[in-house]
Amino acid sequence: MPSGVDYSELGGSLPAIASLNASYSLSLPSPYYPPLPPGERKAFSDVRRTFCLFVTFDLLFITLLWIIELNISKSIWTSLENEVVHYNFKSSFFDIFLLAVFRFLCLQLGYAAFRLRHWWVIAITTLVTSAFLIAKVIWSDLFSQNAFGYVLPITSFVVAWLETWFLDFKVLTQEAEDERAYLAAVNAACEPAPLICPRPVSDGQFYSPPESLAGSDEDLDEEGLGRIELTEQDKQFIRQGREAMAVVEQILTQEENWKFEKTNELGDAVYTLEIPFHGKTFILKALLQCTAELVYQEVILQPEKMVQWNRTVSVCQILQRVDDNTMVSYDVSAGAAGGVVSPRDFVNVRRVERRRDCYISAGMATNHSSKPPHSRYVRGENGPGGFVVLKSSSNPSVCTFIWVLNTDLKGRLPRYLIHQSLAATMFEFMSHLRQRINEVYVSYR
Repeated sequence: MPSGVDYSELGGSLPAIASLNASYSLSLPSPYYPPLPPGERKAFSDVRRTFCLFVTFDLLFITLLWIIELNISKSIWTSLENEVVHYNFKSSFFDIFLLAVFRFLCLQLGYAAFRLRHWWVIAITTLVTSAFLIAKVIWSDLFSQNAFGYVLPITSFVVAWLETWFLDFKVLTQEAEDERAYLAAVNAACEPAPLICPRPVSDGQFYSPPESLAGSDEDLDEEGLGRIELTEQDKQFIRQGREAMAVVEQILTQEENWKFEKTNELGDAVYTLEIPFHGKTFILKALLQCTAELVYQEVILQPEKMVQWNRTVSVCQILQRVDDNTMVSYDVSAGAAGGVVSPRDFVNVRRVERRRDCYISAGMATNHSSKPPHSRYVRGENGPGGFVVLKSSSNPSVCTFIWVLNTDLKGRLPRYLIHQSLAATMFEFMSHLRQRINEVYVSYR
């Protein structure tokens, strides 16, 4: 941690995690452009239409090559009779034409008629095409006939894989991006909170929970009770927040045990630490050229606004404000890798506190009656982790940002594969956070 920072001042009460812990963090179009009403959104995207035209071109091109081959061999009708009526696997090109028809019908039905947003249809067509062509090349006499013995199977093979690439890396990715942007814009437009005031920030500009010093469990239990009567469920939320705080405090005080993973060109560093009962935890540490109050405003104080600049977060809603320091939030992370990683949703308890030298957001996974698991999303689970913004005692225009991340995306994804990508995800989050900070500074001028 930065020199001069004494974590004993935090006294056993460091909160942890923003509810966006597991949301792969990327950014969104400007909220100043209102989203299209649902009735005006395109039901069939331009990139999907292009894909369907390419599939049609595949069939027409293979058909044209086959007709040319028929005309070269003998008269077209004689060749057609030999290849269709007297079909021979070793010498006929008719089956390659039927393979193109098979691809055309499957892909047009799947992605034009039913408008699927999954890769399983094209995976089947490409697998069947590849297996059949490989078998035909091995056991047939095509290469000994004429130039088309090479051209037709190679063309069919290449086009099938081009279709796979186009769907996976263009169609699904672009449509997921458009959907994420739309949902985030709608969510941001529905927020009643005003935009950031275009003037220099100060403590007085921010709504903040009461400043908290280390205290006893009784202090926590009585917090906010003078204004509202807490239910047993509310008290459970507060206890969960405090539990996350205790875990994160232990992580922060064990910096000498952090295992270095990687760094980037800006000096941001990612570490890991094995935590009993929670497993591998990732820790990002970065220096930001801005005041701690600005980061507090953008990342901790108004997480529901993060969808305006964080593209992998499509939804962030505050489900319940338990007391001045504790709330329950619902988040949806966007899909990744062209739809291979489907969107996840998370319900988290979140606790926000101000300390003498830092701002903290805290929380972990919880359950809430208003957001039970839904078949549309895989419900992820966040372990203790969080955002900590440390003030600099020597230079108020810089601060240290720490992100503690412990997440389980559930589903069938191997955990070790997720762990391999988390460092890159954290660096990407910092890139977008810096961009957001720069935009805010420009708006102040």
